[in-house]
Amino acid sequence: MRTRVKICGITRKQDAIAASAAGADALGFVFYEPSPRCVTPQVARDLVGVVPPFVVATGLFVNPDADYVKHVLSQVPLDLLQFHGDESPEFCNSFGMRWIKAIRVRQRSDIENAFREFHQASGLLVDAWDPQKYGGTGQAFNWSLIPQSRPLPLILAGGLASDNVSRAVAQVRPWAVDVSGGVESSKGIKDVEKITDFINEVHRVDETD
Repeated sequence: MRTRVKICGITRKQDAIAASAAGADALGFVFYEPSPRCVTPQVARDLVGVVPPFVVATGLFVNPDADYVKHVLSQVPLDLLQFHGDESPEFCNSFGMRWIKAIRVRQRSDIENAFREFHQASGLLVDAWDPQKYGGTGQAFNWSLIPQSRPLPLILAGGLASDNVSRAVAQVRPWAVDVSGGVESSKGIKDVEKITDFINEVHRVDETD
């Protein structure tokens, strides 16, 4: 199985173009003001405008008001929603869009419970636990906590970079990996070489199996 790659936290057109050209399957646009990678709907609309066909434009939200999500959707042609906070399944499912749910992992039961609770999601993203941050920690977690039984496609995030993603893919066998800070030169500014190295490492593991 080919492991998909999502490059999250895109803030510049040249980064969207470079990530797509390097082979990214999805790009993430953050609509969460506390994040240094946050973009406005107006900026995001321009960014999505340079995303080529068959690359999934994903909007990331953290505990948003429903009206704000609807406002973004009225401005930005997103393909997928990603909810990274404490949203309920009913909330996530209320926008008539495909969506994935992100959770912060402390123990195996967090993942098992999320598979059941968010069974209507298109996928489950597992990230490192932090009591203050909803993702973007730059920290990995204990991948052995991830169960082999996965009712939904599993997306691995948290502290990934080119120096550890091959090990992550080999150990976890996720449907996809999601990276932001691990391919940046500074917060919100992507590094083309790091993106290319990251994607090449993912593909290298896939090709050796």
